[in-house]
Amino acid sequence: MITSIAFMLLGAAAAAATPCESLATLKLADATITSAVAVPEGAPPANIPAHCRVQMVLKPTSDSLINMELWLPAQNWNGKFMGVGNGGFAGSIQGLNNEMPQALRLGYATAGTDTGHQEPGGNWAIGHPDKLIDFAYRSTHEMTLKAKQIVKAFYDQNAKYSYFKGCSTGGRMALMEAQRYPDDYDGIIAGSLANRHIHMWTAGVARNIELSRHPEGNLTAEKAALVNQMVMNKCDTLKEGFLNNPRQCNVDFSKLLCAAGTDDNSCLTAPQLKTVNTYYGGVKNSKGELIFSGQGLGNAIGALRGTNQSPGGTFDIVRIAYNDPNLDWQKFDLDRDMPIIDKAISYVDAVNPDLSKFKSNGGKLLLTHGWADTGITPETTIWYYDSVLHKMGKNQSDWMRLFMAPGMGHCRGGPGVNTFDSIGTLEKWVEKGIAPDQMMGTGAQGLTRPLCPYPQYAEYSGSGDLKNAANWACKAPAPEAKAK
Repeated sequence: MITSIAFMLLGAAAAAATPCESLATLKLADATITSAVAVPEGAPPANIPAHCRVQMVLKPTSDSLINMELWLPAQNWNGKFMGVGNGGFAGSIQGLNNEMPQALRLGYATAGTDTGHQEPGGNWAIGHPDKLIDFAYRSTHEMTLKAKQIVKAFYDQNAKYSYFKGCSTGGRMALMEAQRYPDDYDGIIAGSLANRHIHMWTAGVARNIELSRHPEGNLTAEKAALVNQMVMNKCDTLKEGFLNNPRQCNVDFSKLLCAAGTDDNSCLTAPQLKTVNTYYGGVKNSKGELIFSGQGLGNAIGALRGTNQSPGGTFDIVRIAYNDPNLDWQKFDLDRDMPIIDKAISYVDAVNPDLSKFKSNGGKLLLTHGWADTGITPETTIWYYDSVLHKMGKNQSDWMRLFMAPGMGHCRGGPGVNTFDSIGTLEKWVEKGIAPDQMMGTGAQGLTRPLCPYPQYAEYSGSGDLKNAANWACKAPAPEAKAK
C-alpha cells in the first residue's frame, strides 16, 4: 500500500506538500471533497500509475450537482494539468476509462466531471436551467478552478502548463473553454466537434420526422448500396477503401434519378434522391439555410426508413427548449421551432468565432476531425475553423490549426489514419513554440500517413507503397477545390 509519505517524495517542493488523505479536509468554495485516497500502481481501470484519487462534488448553484475526480501522480509528476471532456449528453465521468488514464501515464494531474447530471439522454435538463448551464459550460470551468487549487495544495506549486483534451461533446467543451474562459488553459485539443450541439440534435429530429411523414423517401439497402458504389467508384481512385480527401471529389447524384414511371434497384426516385442529397448536403430549412452540415463523401449511407414512432431521445433537445416533457413530436416544424430553440438554449452551442482573448493569452488550439466520422459530420469542424478565420483574419496559423484524418471514424477507429499524437504535438507548440507542420498518423495493417494542417492534404507521389508515409507529402489544394 502506498503511504502518504511516499506521495510526498516529489522533489524539492514536497516538504510543504499536503499528504493525499489530508486533502479530504481541504476547504473549497461551493465544493465538498468526499474522498482522497492513495491508489497503488497497477490498479484498475487500466493498469495506471500510483496516484492520489480525489473525488468531490461541486455545487455552484442550489440545483447543481457536479461529480468530479482529480488524479494526482504519486511520482514523476510532469508539473502539468490536463482536463478532459465527455461524449454525448455525458451523465458520468467518462474520462475515467480512457482520457484520464492516458494523461496520468504521461505524468499529468488530470480531472474530469459528469458535467452536472447523472442520467443519460436529456430529460434531466427539463425544468432545470442551472443543470443545463452546468452541462453547457459551468461544470468544466468549475472543475478547472478546483483542480488547480488542489494541485497547488498537493504539490505546493502551481501547474506550469494546463491543457484540455476533448472529443465530440468534449470538443464542444474544449471550444467553450477557449471562448468563455480564455485564461483556463494554455493549450486545447478539440476533436470531432459537437460544438453545434443544439443544431446537430435538432437536425437529427428533422431528418427522422421528414422520413416518417414522407415514407416515399425511404431508402432500401439495395438503393443505399447503389449510392455508395457510385461514390467510391468515382472518388476512391486509389482503391484504399476510404477517401484521402473527400473535398477533392464531387458526385452528381441526380444521375441516379429514375426515368419517369420507373422504380427499381438501379435508380432513385425523386423523393429518394432528396433523402440522399440531405444526407450529404445537410438539413436545410424552407429558405435553404443550412441547419447542420451533411456527411462527407465516402461515408456510406445506409437503409433509411421513417416510422410512426417517437424519435425518442433525439427529441429531448426540443422538449428541453420548450420545457415540456410531453411535447408532441408529431407537431414539430423546423421553420417554426428552430428559432425558438435557438433563443431558449443556444448558449449550449460553442460557436463564438471570436477567440482573440485566448490568442492574446498565448493559447494554442489544435482542432482534429476524422473524414470518415459518421457520428458528427466532419464539415462542422471545418465550418467552425472557417468562421474563426472570417472573424479574426485569414491567417491564424500561429495559434490555431486544423488536422483532418483520412478514414478516421468518430474520435477513433475507422479504416484509415486513426491514431496520432495530439498531446505531444500540442506540448511542443505551447512549450517550445514549434508549430505543427504535420502530424504523423497511423492505422491498421501498418498504415502511416502525414496529417497536414487544413486546407493542405496529403498527396500520393504516384509510386511506392500506399501505406508508407514516405510516399505522401502535404500539398495545398487548387483554388477551385477549396469549396465543396
